[in-house]
Amino acid sequence: MSDIVLCKTPKNPIILGIESSCDETAAAVICGRKLLSDEIISSAPTQALYGGVVPEIASRAHTDVIDEAVSRALKSAGVKKEQLDAVAVTYGAGLLGALLVGLSFGKALAYGLGIPLIGVNHIRGHLAAAYLEDETLEPPFITLLASGGHTAILYAKSEMEQQVLGSTLDDAAGEAFDKVARVLSLPYPGGPNIEALAREGKPTVPLPVMLKGAGGYNFSYSGLKTAVINYVHHKEQKKEPWSPADVASSFQHAALDILVKKVAEAAHEKKVGTVTAGGGVIANGYLREELTKMCASEGFKLVLPEKKHCTDNAAMIASEGAIRYRAGIFSPLTLNAEAYIPLM
Repeated sequence: MSDIVLCKTPKNPIILGIESSCDETAAAVICGRKLLSDEIISSAPTQALYGGVVPEIASRAHTDVIDEAVSRALKSAGVKKEQLDAVAVTYGAGLLGALLVGLSFGKALAYGLGIPLIGVNHIRGHLAAAYLEDETLEPPFITLLASGGHTAILYAKSEMEQQVLGSTLDDAAGEAFDKVARVLSLPYPGGPNIEALAREGKPTVPLPVMLKGAGGYNFSYSGLKTAVINYVHHKEQKKEPWSPADVASSFQHAALDILVKKVAEAAHEKKVGTVTAGGGVIANGYLREELTKMCASEGFKLVLPEKKHCTDNAAMIASEGAIRYRAGIFSPLTLNAEAYIPLM
């Protein structure tokens, strides 16, 4: 008897996940919380030539490779499409044209196979990635969400119910990283390049403390971003020497240390024993190290998805799809793509 047959139960459905919200065309297959395959075909090298993602180029790239990505995922998983229980696909948030490619493909496949379509909020996918890292993970726990579009601390009461304790009041952490990277003349994508440059510097540049004395779990990156821009422009106008590596290190510390601090406060307030994280910024090595140190010091169990499951991927979409499948929440074939979806 195959591993797939042994794995599959009503609580362990076989889900195909499809993700195409930006520049990654991704497909993955899971059985319950067991990841069977994870394929990504990225147009990021092409986008880098333009200094960022060009929506039309991204849409065309998805169209060219979506079938290949899904075929690879099924073959790698050893799963025939007839064995699938449902198709989970990102319907938002993201670039509309890009989303429509994946959503249309997912709709057609689900309809042809006569199985449920599950529309997934991209952000909830990031939150669900932790379940693939630790198959025994159960709520309640605190989750740190840090991505290009969102920064928030959430309290997971159950697989389906997430309470937002605080979020960004303006820019998201990932957005701030990208904007600061441009000021430092670093190539796209900004986050990994700031991290690399920061390793060569020291956090010696004075930068403002976010929402100093305000309390709570909200964040604000606009002032921090502006402070970096003003510092660099001032140095350039005065023709004074300055170190891009020190600026990168200082910004990284200011942007990320506050995340770790507030996660610790939230975990203590909610009296939970576990902390998880999700979103592209969670791939940052410095942040992962600091979260690991904090949790070890404070006695929390830390569940961090692999770096490849922090950035855009289909495994996380399949994971959220499995949660919704068990809850009996399916989507109509009239589901449309949405550029913006509320956090919760």
